[in-house]
Parts: sequence; structure tokens; C-alpha cells
Amino acid sequence: MNSHRRIEGRLVIATHNPGKLTEMRDLLAPYGIEAISAGELGLGEPDETGTTFQANARIKAEAAAQAAKLPAFADDSGLAIDALGGQPGIHSARWAGPAKDFNAAMARIERLLQERGATEPARRGAHFVSALCVAWPDGHCEEVEARADGTWVWPPRGTAGFGYDPAFLPNGHARTFGEMTADEKHGLPPLGMGLSHRARAFVKLAERCLVRS
Repeated sequence: MNSHRRIEGRLVIATHNPGKLTEMRDLLAPYGIEAISAGELGLGEPDETGTTFQANARIKAEAAAQAAKLPAFADDSGLAIDALGGQPGIHSARWAGPAKDFNAAMARIERLLQERGATEPARRGAHFVSALCVAWPDGHCEEVEARADGTWVWPPRGTAGFGYDPAFLPNGHARTFGEMTADEKHGLPPLGMGLSHRARAFVKLAERCLVRS
């Protein structure tokens, strides 16, 4: 028996990150879901005390679902650099500091790689992870996770996307996420190839919980 629950009607997107909000709204648009953001509802941001992407996604989704009395959709995602032991990982946003300065965060990563002698592409493997959680006010949760593999490049290239996108070259491609259009990066077929970690996780979630309108 299928125990998965369908997402219908209104849904809170539990993020205050405008880049994530845009991507999530784009992904939800074909399903006729009325998406409102935590910011629009004036909801606070809970402390992300989890030790995994999935745990932090659940914390955010459950907090928003309880506060809004509506189903809530949250993403916790980040960049893992192989040569740095998976850093910055779940602390990806924190590396950008209170000012959300991802240029400084990218420079920090590059500096650490140089210190470790990781200058060749073969030693600059990286991957993005996205954990998605939809929580309902009654405590039910649907959770998925996916990743996108690639290489850290320097200097950063492109001004599209957000966060670490300009320094991430997905495997099999000649342009960074920062050089790709929104459709190319996270659009689903037929518009795009669903390249991003968030798009790949969303496909898994949609198979469980969404019906195209």
C-alpha cells in the first residue's frame, strides 16, 4: 500500500533565500500549487541544529508547517569539496557569513585547496547535495535527497544562479551553473535536463507527491 501523501492546494516554501525561492517556485509551477514563502508569511527562521542535510530540511519544514498550519516544503542543500573532507557541507551558507558574501566563501575554498596543493581538476572533485522535505501540520513528512557531481573551477564564471554556482562545473558540461540559464540548470524536460541537485531531488518528490495540473 502506498503511504505517500499528495501535495495539494497551498504550500509554504520554508526559505528566506530568494534564489532557492525562485527555483522552488519554478519547479512547482507545472503542478498548480499555490506557493507562498515563509518570508511572505512573516515566519522566523528556526535554528538549523541538524548534523545532516536531511535533518535540517526537516527542521525547517516542520517549523513552517506548525507555524502556518499548512504543508511546508523545505530544502537544505550545500556544496561538498572532496579534497576538503566534504566541507563546507551543511555549513555552506554559514561560510558566506551574515552578509551572505559567497564571493568571500568561494575565495576561502580556493585558498584552502591551494594550501593542500589541490590545483589540478582531478583533485578538485565536488558535489552539491539537496535534501527536500515536505511536512504537514499533523507530523507527516515526505523526504528525498539527490546530488549533482562536478568539479570546482577557478576563477568563478558567470553571474546566473546563486551561492557557489559560478565555481561549480557539472560533470559532462563546459559551462558552470553560474553560466547556465535557469531552464538549463534546474528546468525539467522538455525545457531543461534537470541538472541541478535540487531538480534531481524534486523529480523524486514529484513522483511520490505531485500530480501535474
